[in-house]
Amino acid sequence: MDELKTELIFNNMLTYTYFEMIINILLAMILGFIITGIYRQTHKGLSYSQSFSLTILFVTVIVAIVMMVIGNSLARAFALVGALSIIRFRTVVKDTKDTAYVFAGLALGMASGTSNYFLAISSTCLLSILALATHHFNYAALYKSEFILKFMIDHSSDNNSYQTIIDTYIKRANLIQIEPFDEGKLVKMTFDIKLKEGITPEVLTTELDKSDNISEVILIGSSTDVDY
Repeated sequence: MDELKTELIFNNMLTYTYFEMIINILLAMILGFIITGIYRQTHKGLSYSQSFSLTILFVTVIVAIVMMVIGNSLARAFALVGALSIIRFRTVVKDTKDTAYVFAGLALGMASGTSNYFLAISSTCLLSILALATHHFNYAALYKSEFILKFMIDHSSDNNSYQTIIDTYIKRANLIQIEPFDEGKLVKMTFDIKLKEGITPEVLTTELDKSDNISEVILIGSSTDVDY
């Protein structure tokens, strides 16, 4: 009698067959690799972290396992919430878009862990298309930026000599910042620029360096948000 009761309890806890468990975990792994690959390909800026990509991958797989552990048991769900509540995450997410990839990993892991294969695969495909499309078309950008240009100007000489160079080589230049140095004798200027067709960054920086009153020329790639 006791053996029968034990077998019934075990069967009630095991809501997935062994084959389903393996398939769910493998699917979560595959989808995790896809979503991290899309993240790596569409990432912009200087804050890329390999550990964050691995976190997305492991979160996808772990959530799938957690969903299978919970199964249809409300008691196990509350037990897991209590157990996981002791974990503290103190890592600061530098890019708000990274949070979306964490949620994507969670959602795909939940779909895989609950054997919703069509939802998991179709969601991955549609999210990948969305991420690649917004990356390709630079969606939601205020304007298409190419470079951040910085240089120092000596006020003791002609202050407007740089303007001729800008008009010659730059298609669009928006002044971002003016910062005085050495009691106003020197001024650091920062521009957001887009070069004219056929003009390379090397040509622009060379021409600026030739000017007597311009120094410390810096050109920073700015295909996305840049802290300057």
